[in-house]
Amino acid sequence: MSTTSGPTTSRRERLRTQATQEIKTIALRLMSEGGPGAISLRAIAREMGMTAGALYSYFPTRDDLLSALIEDVYTSLVETVEAARDARPTADRAGRLLAWAEAFRDWSLANPEGFRLIYGDPVPGYQPPPGGAAPQAEHRACTGLVGFVADAWRHADAPPPTGDDDDWSDFPPALAAGVREAFPDLPPGAVALALRLWGRMHGLVALEVHGHLLAQTRHPDKLYRAEMLDVVRSLGLA
Repeated sequence: MSTTSGPTTSRRERLRTQATQEIKTIALRLMSEGGPGAISLRAIAREMGMTAGALYSYFPTRDDLLSALIEDVYTSLVETVEAARDARPTADRAGRLLAWAEAFRDWSLANPEGFRLIYGDPVPGYQPPPGGAAPQAEHRACTGLVGFVADAWRHADAPPPTGDDDDWSDFPPALAAGVREAFPDLPPGAVALALRLWGRMHGLVALEVHGHLLAQTRHPDKLYRAEMLDVVRSLGLA
């Protein structure tokens, strides 16, 4: 008995992992074809030749599936941009920011369904779990962006300007606590500046992912690069 239970369990786990990944892949495709509301456990079960009851053993509710998708997608994005940043020397502060930004755009264009899932319209009726669907990945992304502002604050010839009326109470307590722990010397205005930085990265990419930019320019990559170089200059990192 004991000589077969290990391999049998391992095979069962592999099959379950494969089925789970197939469910997620189909869900993202359904969303790309019909929008966020098109994700349906019953539709996925039909496509896989499973009963709805069998599918519920993988994801009890549609919201459980969506939360798993969001966590996977957000983690993939964060790991990609962090790897691009960390491939550049620590002293190359402008290069690290540009590498993050370019990796963000490249990932988004290669994964438009994932981009729409985490940055597009909310899925109708979706209730995320307490703390959000991908709290660790979101925290890492925010900390990474604040890190660029921290570099500018510490190493630029002059600290970048921030709003005089910014206060820690402007931000969710968990975000404020995480930033203050990682960067205890930064003022709250640095967080607001990081959010503005994120908005500039996100804006042009969102237009491109949704197909609105190619009608205006043949080279959205050049437009984005120029915007990111302007971000670098505005932070005093050039």
